[in-house]
Formats: sequence, C-alpha cells, structure tokens
Amino acid sequence: MANPLAVCWLNGRILPAGEATVSVFDHGLLYGDGVFEGVRFYSGQPFRLEEHLLRLERSARAIALTLPLGLAELGAAVRETIEAAGFADGYIRLVVTRGAGSMGLDPRHCTRPNVFIIADGLTLFPEDKRVHGIRAMIAATRRLPADGLDPRIKSLNYLNHILARIEANRAGCEEAILLNARGMVAEGTADNVFIVLDGTLYTPPPSDGALEGITRAVIIELACRLGIPVRERSLAPYDLYTAEECFLTGTGAELVPVREIDGRRLTLCPGPVFERILSAFREQIRAETEPHPDDQLRVPDVS
Repeated sequence: MANPLAVCWLNGRILPAGEATVSVFDHGLLYGDGVFEGVRFYSGQPFRLEEHLLRLERSARAIALTLPLGLAELGAAVRETIEAAGFADGYIRLVVTRGAGSMGLDPRHCTRPNVFIIADGLTLFPEDKRVHGIRAMIAATRRLPADGLDPRIKSLNYLNHILARIEANRAGCEEAILLNARGMVAEGTADNVFIVLDGTLYTPPPSDGALEGITRAVIIELACRLGIPVRERSLAPYDLYTAEECFLTGTGAELVPVREIDGRRLTLCPGPVFERILSAFREQIRAETEPHPDDQLRVPDVS
C-alpha cells in the first residue's frame, strides 16, 4: 500500500506521490529505458548524495540519455523533495526516463526525458531479521553477463533480479544471491555481498557482475579505517557456505547479516566483524548528516 505521506517532485512540481503521473507512452514504462538512484536521508539530510548523482550521470551517459537538469539542479530538487516530505528519515528514488514517444524502441521519438523524485519510507527486511539475520538462497536465475549489460549501469530494467526474488519468496527466504555465467557470486537482488574468512573481508569485484554500490564503497572505506583486511575477490558458492560471516549492503538494505544460505547455518551471525562495521557505519551517518546551516551541495566534477 502506498504511503499517503509520500511526496513526488515531477519535472519541477511537488505533488502527493499518489497524484504524480507520467504518460503511458513513456519509454521508461514501456521498455525500461531510463536510469535511477536510491538515496537514503537521515535527519533530513541525504547520505552520499554527490556519489549517487555522479553515478546517475554516468549511467545516463552510458545509455546515451542526456539529463535535462545539471547535477546541482538535481541535488537541489532532491533536497526540496526531502523538505516537502516532512519526515526526518526516509528513502529517495530519483528516476530519469527517456520520456514519452511513439510505439517502438527507437529513442529518437522521445523528445524530452521525465524526471521524478519520490520521498518515502523503505524497509526491505523486518527489524528482527536485521538483528538476528536473514535466510538467503542461491538463485537459479543468473546475473546478466557484463557483455550484455554492464553492471555499472543502474537502469530501470530489474526483471533479472525480480525473477531471483520470486525464487526467494517461493523458497521462504528473505533474499536471493545471483551467480554470474561462470557460477561465481555476483550480488543479491538489491544489495552487495560481503563475507568474512579467517578475519578478512571479501566482496565480489564489479567484473563478476556486482554493482559498484555506494554503500559497498562506504563499507570498504570503513573496514580500511578499522584495520580490517578487505579484498575484492571472485567468490564461489563454497565460499559463502564456509564463511564465518556473511552480510549484505545497499542503500535500501543498509547492512543486514545473513544467518543461513541454502539451508547451511553460518558460524557467526551477527559476527564481530559485522558488528564493528555496523557501529562505524551508524557513526558515519551521524557525522555526515548532522544538520549544518552553512552546508552547500558540492557538485562533483564530471567534465
């Protein structure tokens, strides 16, 4: 059920989210032709907004979609939407579609992209699962290969991941983990995967199909600061089954521990490495989102 408090910035106008509409001829709806970002906000402040905007611009450039607004304008629109929402903590979905056009795949018939920004709440996992851990499974659905769709592009087409989530739902699990065509771990349906082996933190490289997650980058940054060894390395299902700890990270998921994979219980859940990183992550959020009256959005250089 839609949140009646959710608001939407649509091409420059703030509306109740339930009243915001786009054309049925929008190619984002018809063909998944567009890009998006999810951004958390805390205490009314967006977390790592610059990184999200830069990734949005790169995703758009990769699919030959020209953003109709500059990054500073998009940043201002995000902040305007958060202010209009009126709640302190929540989730932003920033979407740019190819826009309305005629039937058919040819994007030349789309005259102007649509931009909309939704401010709402988001809870991917129940609180008890966030504390005690979730059950995950390895999906039969494989991650699309990088030579078909580069995983660095955050596009509107998530059917691959939806099919994996359907598998998880039918198996009674909270999440599914996708493998690539070589049978190596890529990512979850909406999150990156980390494991701990012999005290070292491992995560799959983007070349194995993992999105270069913003939260993933924060976790790597925090692990280095805490003196926890961290490595990007290809991981097989065996590595997940025999890991001491496993946890998932993402803007929506934040950090959530995994207690079971394909019916195999992990040794530690939540484990000491996860708990240290979770504590540091929460502190990082506080440090970056405490309101400062003189704060201005620093626009990343994308020239």
